[in-house]
Amino acid sequence: MSDETATAMYRTRTDALTTDVGEGRPVVFAHGTLMDRTMFEPQLEALKDEYRAVAYDLRARTDRYAPEYDLWDLADDCAALLDGIGEDNAVIAGMSMGGFMGLRFALEYPERVDGLVLIDSMATPHPEEERAEYEALVEPYEDVLDPLPREIAAGSTGELFGQTTHEENPELVEAWVDRWATYPGRAVHHELNSWLGREDVTDRLSEIDVPVLIVHGEEDPSIAPEQAEPMVEELPDAEMALIPEAGHTSNLEGPEAANDAIRTFLDERF
Repeated sequence: MSDETATAMYRTRTDALTTDVGEGRPVVFAHGTLMDRTMFEPQLEALKDEYRAVAYDLRARTDRYAPEYDLWDLADDCAALLDGIGEDNAVIAGMSMGGFMGLRFALEYPERVDGLVLIDSMATPHPEEERAEYEALVEPYEDVLDPLPREIAAGSTGELFGQTTHEENPELVEAWVDRWATYPGRAVHHELNSWLGREDVTDRLSEIDVPVLIVHGEEDPSIAPEQAEPMVEELPDAEMALIPEAGHTSNLEGPEAANDAIRTFLDERF
């Protein structure tokens, strides 16, 4: 299981792991697989005039990527991060893997959650067939410290970006491929395996009694909007906003629509 020093890192090295802007109610952003905290630059810019907006790198993007860990460990990291920035509680906004973590953070630390923003995420596990495909993809890199081969990095773009982005904003896609091709193979192996075997938390969503906004790209190739929609019914207080012409990184591909949805949610509910 995880190295406790990884969690402690979020408490003691917070300034090195976060982008922290603005003042007010804290909103903490947790990224998805292969991404990093810079994916939330549009949201931090949009919120910093009225909120304390904080985006942080999960451990796969840090020097603590090597030990095995799971989503509950990442929830502990998030709690330590709140300690590090001096906040008792916050709105937790997570994209994909960050959303998987956010749901578990809300279950494990209910007193520290004001609300949730779930971006291109879901409560159910990935189907078995998809899990097997992901496992086969990253298994060869379990002990590889060299950077991820570029062809593997480039092959991931079909999962992360929607068709419109591929056609109209290929520069964004290529910029992320350049970044992914610098990651140690082992970091990506552990990152995917932190969530591949996750349990279904649908039957526990009724425990999360805080306002929740579900933001989802209409063109998400990894998690279809229909896979997120059941959370609207199962969560006590949830609403959903679809982002047109956006894929799995909908907040980055359709920043204006995503910012409007997130800002409206925060302004109206908090």
